[in-house]
Amino acid sequence: MPLNMKKSVIHSVVLFLVLGCAPEDQPAVDDSSVTTVDSLPRMVDGTPNLNGIWQTLNEANWNLEPHGASQGPVYALGAQFSVPPGLGVIEGENIPYLNNALAQRDDNFSNRITTDPEIKCFMAGVPRSNYLPYPFQVVQSDNDILMAYQFAGAVRPINMGAPTEAVIPGWMGWSNGRWENDTLVIDVTGLNGNWLDRAGNYYSGNATVTERYTLLSPNLLEYEATIEDSSVYSEPWTLTLPLYRRQEANMQLLEYKCPAFAEEAMYGDLRKEPLENTLH
Repeated sequence: MPLNMKKSVIHSVVLFLVLGCAPEDQPAVDDSSVTTVDSLPRMVDGTPNLNGIWQTLNEANWNLEPHGASQGPVYALGAQFSVPPGLGVIEGENIPYLNNALAQRDDNFSNRITTDPEIKCFMAGVPRSNYLPYPFQVVQSDNDILMAYQFAGAVRPINMGAPTEAVIPGWMGWSNGRWENDTLVIDVTGLNGNWLDRAGNYYSGNATVTERYTLLSPNLLEYEATIEDSSVYSEPWTLTLPLYRRQEANMQLLEYKCPAFAEEAMYGDLRKEPLENTLH
């Protein structure tokens, strides 16, 4: 048998083994369970029903940008506090920092064990609260939407009426929402400067965030957030990630009061018996 023919036969056999059967023997696709726009759960007014408890399943809270696995900041904890690798969730892969802001990000990372707001149990802000490794709940009526987060007991009321301005800046900012077809769009202003992940990525108090929540199926939300901050970034940038509905029959948000676990990070020498800093 000619060499080229042998290669062709071998290739066909390998392809058959990988696919399990020849193309003409593939079973027809059953699309009876495919979600369509008409089959999405909806409120009485026709808007998608986002009620439920949601959680992310990725490495965004360690670092929004693509990254490899690495040693964690507390060596004594070994692999328990190491950084898992992640593909990143940013369009274009890298955050478009201004030069001086990039230096600040790197300084944040170097001092993360004492300066990351998450370590101090501060509210994680927007959008970070949505991809912390903890659940959050959407409570939706025909006129109002509330988002409640397990971490630090954070709460966000979403104003669905005429847009209003924040009275004062806050960790969770001020949220004005509206529906664009089947997508919930939330404009967030009045934010305190905050971190975006454990890698030191951050925004300043000048930031505005535009969130988009799109229900793709009853148990899957596409989450998109565009961040603008001309004092930190050279242009606006966007992150996108999926959020999954928790499926446990008895699922509920549980109390997670973390200040008691963060006294050393929050008060330092003001503690009666300060702990040792284990960062090397």
